[in-house]
Amino acid sequence: IYDTDDTKSLIRSILKEMNLDDKIYKPNMVYGRISSAKNNLISWDAYMNNRDIQSDDIQSGRPKIGEIYRNYQKRCYKAGAMDFDDLLFNMNILLRDFPDALHKYQHKFKYILVDEYQDTNYSQYLIVKKLAALNENICVVGDDAQSIYSFRGANIQNILNFKKDYPDMKTFKLEQNYRSTQTIVNAANSIISKNKDQIKKEVWTQNEAGEKIKILKALTDNEEGTQVARSIFDTKMAKQCHEGNFAILYRTNAQSRAMEEALRRLNIPYRIFGGLSFYKRKEIKDLLAYFRLAVNNNDEEALKRVINYPMRGIGQTTIEKITITANDYDRSMWYVLEHLQELQTGINSGTVAKINDFVTMIQSFSSALQTESAFELGYKIAVSSGILKDLHTDKTPEGVSRHENIQELLNGLKDFSDASPAEHMRTLDEYLQDIALLTDSDEEEKDDRPKVSLMTIHAAKGLEFFYVYVVGLEENLFPSQMALNSREELEEERRLFYVAITRACKQAFISYATTRYRWGNLISCEPSRFIDEIDNDYIELPSEPILQKSASSFETGFGDGWNTGNSSLGRTGSISKKTSPSTPSSAQVNTGTTKKLVKVSSATKSAAPNSADAFEGDDTRNLQPGMMVEHQRFGTGNVINVEGVYPNQKAAVHFKTAGKKELLLKFARLKILG
Repeated sequence: IYDTDDTKSLIRSILKEMNLDDKIYKPNMVYGRISSAKNNLISWDAYMNNRDIQSDDIQSGRPKIGEIYRNYQKRCYKAGAMDFDDLLFNMNILLRDFPDALHKYQHKFKYILVDEYQDTNYSQYLIVKKLAALNENICVVGDDAQSIYSFRGANIQNILNFKKDYPDMKTFKLEQNYRSTQTIVNAANSIISKNKDQIKKEVWTQNEAGEKIKILKALTDNEEGTQVARSIFDTKMAKQCHEGNFAILYRTNAQSRAMEEALRRLNIPYRIFGGLSFYKRKEIKDLLAYFRLAVNNNDEEALKRVINYPMRGIGQTTIEKITITANDYDRSMWYVLEHLQELQTGINSGTVAKINDFVTMIQSFSSALQTESAFELGYKIAVSSGILKDLHTDKTPEGVSRHENIQELLNGLKDFSDASPAEHMRTLDEYLQDIALLTDSDEEEKDDRPKVSLMTIHAAKGLEFFYVYVVGLEENLFPSQMALNSREELEEERRLFYVAITRACKQAFISYATTRYRWGNLISCEPSRFIDEIDNDYIELPSEPILQKSASSFETGFGDGWNTGNSSLGRTGSISKKTSPSTPSSAQVNTGTTKKLVKVSSATKSAAPNSADAFEGDDTRNLQPGMMVEHQRFGTGNVINVEGVYPNQKAAVHFKTAGKKELLLKFARLKILG
């Protein structure tokens, strides 16, 4: 049985044999595509003969995935091997095509129990259904309110439609909660009640009422981290508990940066659960290595890390020749690179040309150290080195996360640059000194001290902590911008929020920032709709006014004007404004220094080529059934039905590759093709 590493290794071998560029056909992406096909019971020949799938691959610039899939399966067959997805795929084939086998296992397994049924995929669903068809002695356990893994292929409809498969079934609702306070349980109930697709239940507890959920409001994401860290310190002292009783949960891995830096400033020990500290992640270390090399050309560890990343045809053999030459002449590796024509290295002319291009690029970075700010040069390096482009082409969840991490590093770099007095430009070498302690590979103490746990909400499922901080509760972050396209996706985001809140035993905290950097621009952030969905009885709102968009702007979509006065989060589903002559306008925000606050305009979009923001939709107020439309994520599709009145119009669209989706038109950004 091939594990994930074996599978990716085989895919890399096949790519090499087929002379395919692994920067276009990234092994992780290819693996995900093949895995998704198998989980939907699509064989390699069905994959290659499906026009819609082939059209999707051609549009993505990867028309050979079907051939890779075919070659992969043939190689596995020759090796007598299966991967994890094959185990499910072939079991379905066995039960479908061999009645004797189906009969054998139906009699062998007369009673079937499935745990975590809300997380099953289509392939697993069919296996269970076939095995249980004879006796119908089946019990499934699950919580539809915690179905949060659709990106792995999980299908919530399996548990929601269980009654359709087994009309005589009985439901036993396990509604007593033994973990959380009444406040947390009731707040969670008020959140999940907003979902349409659910099995209705009313969770209750005999635990104490407990404290209200506290809302923390910050001006920036860095200030958000500071507030969370201070709150943890204060709560720890007041409750006489230890750091192990606390958790910080976030929607994306990139959000850990501000939290980690704030915890370090207050000397609060922490651990990253199920992952690496922000500054230890590969993509972060790669970009920082470019920064280090620009500042110090003789940094050989940085040089060896980036000389062939992204891949530029300078292989390990060449690097070894450079190292040997440097040792022979008692010089640095950089000296050898700059004097290749004069030294006997044994490197061929083609590779020498590639090395010269690399040297010229690094020299251009070094020459700008004193003329460009830390952010200006850092962003130039991220683009010119090819790191941003390389990560942007990887559309797997892991690839998207790595791209977000780089964006977050640049956000921190911009914040560092803007924090300097007007007469002093903060440079890249100053930035490296500033974060030196954060990047020290030996800083992590090997002790058993209790630590605050930091993790994504997905990683937190099944865990519990006395005190939980759910951070980054802002529109387009949580719920994610990519989840605003359809009701189903928005409801999964709401289930994710439900999971986050219910990790808390004694008290939950929710935080958000009113501004964040995105690609070097400080943008205004709107508090998440999920905050407003919590019953007012269970939350403690911040006393200070908050800066956000006006009510009219919210009603007409995200692209309209920004509120120029103070405003606070209303508790009636709307935004209530409190104007004050002393309040700065949204054109600038005072954070110790003056910073520009901008909308996500064309200038912002141009800073992030090929980003989702660059996809412009048409006016869809007159959308009609039968029209052909294009969606930035789902591709092309036919409009099946349109209902409601603008701005609350919804459309049902059948997409060629994504199937049927219900979209909120004011957020969907559809292009009308005809």
